[in-house]
Amino acid sequence: MRESGGRAAETRRGSALTRTIVLVAVLAGVAGVVWYTVGRIKELNRQLAASERRAAEMNERLREYSAELEGVIERAREARTRAEVAEKRAQETEEALRKTEQQAESAARQRNRAKQEAMAAQAEALRARRQVEEIRRRREAELDRMQQALNKIAPTRRTPSGMVLTLADSQFRFDFDSAKLRPENREKLARIAGVLLASEGYRLFIDGHTDDIGTAEYNQKLSERRAKAVRDYLVKAGIPPELIEVRGFGKTQPLVKAKTKEARAKNRRVEIGIVDTIIHYERAVRR
Repeated sequence: MRESGGRAAETRRGSALTRTIVLVAVLAGVAGVVWYTVGRIKELNRQLAASERRAAEMNERLREYSAELEGVIERAREARTRAEVAEKRAQETEEALRKTEQQAESAARQRNRAKQEAMAAQAEALRARRQVEEIRRRREAELDRMQQALNKIAPTRRTPSGMVLTLADSQFRFDFDSAKLRPENREKLARIAGVLLASEGYRLFIDGHTDDIGTAEYNQKLSERRAKAVRDYLVKAGIPPELIEVRGFGKTQPLVKAKTKEARAKNRRVEIGIVDTIIHYERAVRR
């Protein structure tokens, strides 16, 4: 019985030892797992910390890249704005250039048109000058013919505006204090009217003059009466009255400033001024 009890006790002790060994093994395994786990956790924590550092570095670089990108975007925006402004200016410059070219073309056309008009005007002016020259030549010939014909009747001289025919007292005498035409005066006026009627393009100024005997008022009226008598005869002879103007100068325009009988005879006169109305004779002389 004691032997059986001893074996049982040994068996129990062996079982307990076995359990102890198993427990120790289990605890050793758990400790190893825990140690491995702790080490792994530490490694993971280290890796996590490194990852976090890299993440922080990446975040910092990302912020730097973001800031740089924002700067690039801002510069790009400014560059685009400048490009738009430059493009607008280029368009404005192109439009201004186009307008300038159009204006230049228009100015060239206007210049060519003006040149053509100037050439046409010069040609027209040349034709006009030639026509004037021809008309002046004919008028010169007509005036020469008139002067030659009138010189046969009474002294006739050229003036800047035409010519003047002088009916002096020695050839065209009035009775004292009279404006009545004498027969020989009528004969001269008839011949003068014949020459004038054969001509055209003139106006007549009939001027009466007296000597210095008598008052200014008396001589003024007498000169007007004698000039009017000559005008009336020429009108009756066929000269249009609208072509004739009568003026009296009395004793204000003597030909000879002297008190002799001969001087006074020369100052008593009627002058017929013949003015060319087709071409002003003064202009013809100047040309």
